[in-house]
Amino acid sequence: MLRLLALLLWLALPALAGEAVVTGVSTDKIALNANFDGSELFVFGAVRRDAPIPTDAGPLDVIITIKGPPRQVTVRRKSRVLGIWVNTASLKVRQAPSFYAIASTRPVGDLLDETDRLRYGIGMDEAVRRVAGSDTIEDTTPFTEAVIRLRMANGTYAELDHGVILAEDTLFQTRIEMPANLVEGDYAAQFFLVRDGKILSAAETTILVEKTGIERWIYNLSKQQPLAYGILAVLVAFAAGWIAAEAFRLARR
Repeated sequence: MLRLLALLLWLALPALAGEAVVTGVSTDKIALNANFDGSELFVFGAVRRDAPIPTDAGPLDVIITIKGPPRQVTVRRKSRVLGIWVNTASLKVRQAPSFYAIASTRPVGDLLDETDRLRYGIGMDEAVRRVAGSDTIEDTTPFTEAVIRLRMANGTYAELDHGVILAEDTLFQTRIEMPANLVEGDYAAQFFLVRDGKILSAAETTILVEKTGIERWIYNLSKQQPLAYGILAVLVAFAAGWIAAEAFRLARR
């Protein structure tokens, strides 16, 4: 379904000077294990042209986004009631990306209008947009802004306004920090060529993030055999308690 959508978007794009984006990433698979403490993703590409650039064409810009699997998140607002901070309102954001990074040659707001950003889901405000209806909350913007603010603070969201280096209007590159708290799943890396406020070409590739080694075995056990996983957890907890008690007893001697 995603590949079909990408193809339809590609066919719908206007053509200017036969420019198309050719993309690449340093790795198409990130392994999550006990030693994983984050990594740096090198993203690069080139512009393929079938004709010379018109003399009256504006500057070329590049936008790159990395989007993790969507997750539903509940955002709560606290208010002071009788001197105590309590939750007074909550809102469900239906599909907030678990990870979202956007890098561009210039600020995205200077490159595309809101209509095109909404159409292609480009930008923080467009990525975290789908919210559940609420009869008591008229303005949902503060809730979506809170999601963005908190996730930028923990490193799962990033916005790099001048993070893409474009050389000779042909080669481009950027580096995206992937934090240690990544969620398993397919991550979509999207590339957009922009000129004169219009998207000329788009491309997408997938990066797989998954657990490996003992972490993968434990994860699969918890999902496929929850009873065995529960028994194992109890045994591990019992063994850890016994070892701690024995160590404390020997230390008192």
